Amino acid sequence: MITVVPAADRLHWANEWLTSRQSFPGTGNYDLFGNAHGVLVMNNDDVVDPGEGLDAHHHQNMEILTWVLDGAVTHRDSLGHEVTLGEGVLGRMTAGTGITHSERNASSRADRKALRVIQMWVAPDTDGLPPSHSEHDVAAALATGEPVLVASGRPEHAGLDVAHIHNEYAALHIAKPVPAAAISLPGAPYGHLFVARGSVTVDVDGETRELSEGDAARLTDAGGIVVRGTSDDAEILYWEMHATFDIVRP
Repeated sequence: MITVVPAADRLHWANEWLTSRQSFPGTGNYDLFGNAHGVLVMNNDDVVDPGEGLDAHHHQNMEILTWVLDGAVTHRDSLGHEVTLGEGVLGRMTAGTGITHSERNASSRADRKALRVIQMWVAPDTDGLPPSHSEHDVAAALATGEPVLVASGRPEHAGLDVAHIHNEYAALHIAKPVPAAAISLPGAPYGHLFVARGSVTVDVDGETRELSEGDAARLTDAGGIVVRGTSDDAEILYWEMHATFDIVRP
């Protein structure tokens, strides 16, 4: 039911200005789909130095979500978008037929504020889509402590005010659970729960695990999922997934 990937077991990659801790291999030669869980192929926890970032680079046929934890990231792309995403804002990008973009820490070297983001990749259920980008501020909704549906391609979520991703099998929930209070997450054939901050306990069908910052729980055939914060700053990202890649991309 539950496989825990401890923070210390993540792949660590760094250069002069970027520190990347990866729940799935995302640097160098790797099998992107072979290492997936459900339909999630990347979950990078990246810290970018002030005034630095990734210069223009190209993506195709991928749904890319960027969640800002600390600081702000400036996104520029070949569609003409230029936007700065702050804390509590989700960026959604459909690469589709092809998009070139850059992502940089919006803080200057003089300001000396690091950027921390979680970047997640999900393959679309349809290739060759028109590329697009959107931003979604959910900071106020998260203040309640309850889970917030922030992105989805699920048919039952059509029409809701969330980031629309082109994968009908996946949805992303984020929560900042209040200490000791129980929150419920939807069960699914596949789930990925990542602790972005603090610590929590996760109970799945009577099996309880304690997770700390950077830990991830990969869930299979999970029924009821109950999470309790065990620190004042707990924050989780949970992917609810109803397929694997052999269904999405046969």
